Amino acid sequence: MIRLLRVLALLLALLAAPLHSDPGDVEAAARGVVRVVLIGSEDGQPVPVSHGTGFAVSSTRIVTNAHVVSEATQDDTLRIGIVPAEGEGGAFARVIALSPRNDLALLEIAKGSLRLPPLALAGSAGGNLSEVAAVGYPMNVDLAQGLDMADIFRAQPPVKSRGFLSGERPSRQFDTILHTAPIARGNSGGPLLDPCGRVIGVNSFSADSSSGDAEFYFAVSLRELLPFLRSNGVEPVTNTLPCRSIDELNAEERQRLEAEQSQARASLADRAETLREVRDKARLTAQMEVLEARENRMVLALMTLLAAIGAGYAAFVWRGDETRRTHVRIAAAGSAAALAIAVLVWISRPGLAEIEDRVAAALAKAEGGEIAGKADATTEAAEGALICTLVPNRSRVSSARTDDVAFDWSADGCVNGRTQYGLGQGGEWSRVFAAQDDAAVAVNTYDPATRTLRTDRYLLGQNALAAAREARAAYTPPACGVSDAARTLGEQQSALIAGLPDRPNERLVYSCTAKAAVR
Repeated sequence: MIRLLRVLALLLALLAAPLHSDPGDVEAAARGVVRVVLIGSEDGQPVPVSHGTGFAVSSTRIVTNAHVVSEATQDDTLRIGIVPAEGEGGAFARVIALSPRNDLALLEIAKGSLRLPPLALAGSAGGNLSEVAAVGYPMNVDLAQGLDMADIFRAQPPVKSRGFLSGERPSRQFDTILHTAPIARGNSGGPLLDPCGRVIGVNSFSADSSSGDAEFYFAVSLRELLPFLRSNGVEPVTNTLPCRSIDELNAEERQRLEAEQSQARASLADRAETLREVRDKARLTAQMEVLEARENRMVLALMTLLAAIGAGYAAFVWRGDETRRTHVRIAAAGSAAALAIAVLVWISRPGLAEIEDRVAAALAKAEGGEIAGKADATTEAAEGALICTLVPNRSRVSSARTDDVAFDWSADGCVNGRTQYGLGQGGEWSRVFAAQDDAAVAVNTYDPATRTLRTDRYLLGQNALAAAREARAAYTPPACGVSDAARTLGEQQSALIAGLPDRPNERLVYSCTAKAAVR
């Protein structure tokens, strides 16, 4: 019963693990993992003596275990060969630092022979029972596949295994990480990765399991690796941001959009209520003003009419009196004028339809002010010199730089006065980058309305990267200012974007604000 409860507790703990490794991230990290081969000579031909694993911490420097290469430092007849995971060529390397105390070694590839994408180091190992992946070249797999000696020198993808972090357990000599991702002879010196494909340790040795006990494995921790690298002049790519999955980010983006839509619906309801209040107030005011004006005009017309009648009556009474002939003419003229004025006043009194006209004018004024304000805000957001800063809780970063980005946006999609962005069918502005010196394809997307810049990075293998670069080289992006440049580039990029994986390895989301003027 106690054993059953322990098993259930373990299962619940595993189910509660915070994050699973993304195969795409492990594959991306594997691009910088190499087989480290000690090469001897037999009858004048190179032969492998032994091998382990290593991984790039810069384009030309590799970390491995000291015990993998220590023999080469003591025997001048042995050379160290580096066999990458992809491609045709290998390279020779030399030991530039050896630390037997914590089983670390740093190698440097011969100049100009091979360049590798460096792996990023995590800020910490993560919590217990978080998933980890071991990447390397176990010898038992080579034997099971029937590989011969010549195959050791041929590029092959490394083996990936998964397990869980079981704790940080300092040994007597150095600080180690305990985990359950299976490794074997040949894995030594390979990376132990977190769920985002970042290095949290260097696999070194395993616990003795010959008696049937559970198997556990040990990796040299970052507490040992980071000081070792820095003391030897290497400042590795280090990422201390939380490890989050693209699926998690996508779900949060959907929730954010739903919240924004809900807020927009609420704003529309508030606006409708505000306009209703404006309309009711305007109608009441208009009714009072129009009715009062009508009454005043009608009274004035009536009084003028009475004056006209009085003047006319006087003229009628006095018409036979020769001594008042002048007064009769004046009274008659006054009567006629007063009658005309009374008619004009009556005709010019405001009609009841003017109530609705005044209500419509009040609504138009209210809506016009709101639209003008939005237009000003849109214009302000659409153009200008911006500084874009990473938003960590909306981003997923493994190895990319996260510096602020200077982004001078023009309404026609021109960035920094020289880089045209394309306008897609969905109305998004984007630009694809596949630079030769970057082992990734990056898709930048910008939303002028929210001032949000997003960079999706696809860390592709050599073949996929070559295909993407070929697709990119197939078109020439139009220059800024060219007629219909945005739509043309949008169509040119569509095929390349469609050929990329469903999910990027990294997503960097930036919030952009107006750049302060330099004085």
